Amino acid sequence: MPLVSGADVEAAAALLDGVVRRTPLEHSRALGERVGGPVWLKCENLQRTGSFKIRGAYTRIARLTPEERARGVVAASAGNHAQGVALAARELGAAATVFMPESAPLPKVAATRGYGADARLGGATLTEALLSAIEFAAATGKVLIHPFDHPDVIAGQGTVGLELLEQCPDVATVVVCTGGGGLVSGIAAAVKARRPDVRVVAVQAATAAAFPASLAAGRPVPLATMATMADGIAVAAPGDLTLAHVAGLVDEVRTVTEGDLSRALLFCLERAKLVVEPAGVAAVAALLADPGAFRAPVVAVVSGGNIDPVLMMKVVQHGMAAAGRYLSLRVQVPDRPGSLAALLRELAGLSANVLSVEHERTTARLDLGEVEVGVHLETRGPDHERDVLGALAAAGYAPRV
Repeated sequence: MPLVSGADVEAAAALLDGVVRRTPLEHSRALGERVGGPVWLKCENLQRTGSFKIRGAYTRIARLTPEERARGVVAASAGNHAQGVALAARELGAAATVFMPESAPLPKVAATRGYGADARLGGATLTEALLSAIEFAAATGKVLIHPFDHPDVIAGQGTVGLELLEQCPDVATVVVCTGGGGLVSGIAAAVKARRPDVRVVAVQAATAAAFPASLAAGRPVPLATMATMADGIAVAAPGDLTLAHVAGLVDEVRTVTEGDLSRALLFCLERAKLVVEPAGVAAVAALLADPGAFRAPVVAVVSGGNIDPVLMMKVVQHGMAAAGRYLSLRVQVPDRPGSLAALLRELAGLSANVLSVEHERTTARLDLGEVEVGVHLETRGPDHERDVLGALAAAGYAPRV
């Protein structure tokens, strides 16, 4: 099927001039040291509505006829596309109805309604919400604004690629967070039209990666299950159009684990001073997980920053554990006064911060007169964890993790 061209993306850029923000390209010294060359972050988390989605949504709605806009638009989204459609519809004078899964983060639901859309919650997954949106569009005559599988949406998202080429003319590799594939399809169309030598890499969450099987089959193959913290890229299957773009223009599809995502989110907070949602940090996760796989200069697209504060706390904790910043261990000590104090003094001398302590006296592992102590520690990383475990063993304890 016909692919979106570089000229299509440039036309979308002209349409979006003055509507979307030209987001900054921030250098990351910490990532550059790992990769062995310059690494830049394209900060779409700082875009209007907090993600790149406004680009495609506005392009699509702006190209509707006046009669179509008068009927209104409908969309389905876990949050970012919802906000993009809501804002674009408001600015173009169209009423918007958005179907969101019941698990959609509350800040995204509130923001969607704040932009003036009628946000309706229902269904356990984005796939179910999309089916509801399709049925609603058929019943009401409203125009469905698909989150990724439409040429106008792909062309709008592709304007990210035009910007990063202008901001980093010598880029060698572009790494893109990928769910349904609208963003990577558009960026690949824009980048390959001007610089066919640039390598474009799509990154999916390993537990919600629909592209590998679909590419192998040559058609969209829905995933039977998905389970990832990165709700923004949890898409059961690519569209026919995005699959064609990825097959024809994208050089590689990689996957990252949940641990990779949480470590990357923590990295962006600590080292880049960026608030990023799990879906938006997938490209950074790929760089951290396998830095030698990317030829520099690299541009990693940080696609969104709309994260629920409650989820952020959980992900940060998960990221700290994955980065070796938390250590849980159990040791057996004599059940007599002073044993716990002695263990805690040992840990204090190792500069390990004790977060919690628990006692267990009733397991079959214990001899008479013993108690098992579980300790949850805050550490400074994997090397410190090894030092703590080694020092406890040398002091006569037998720590188990």
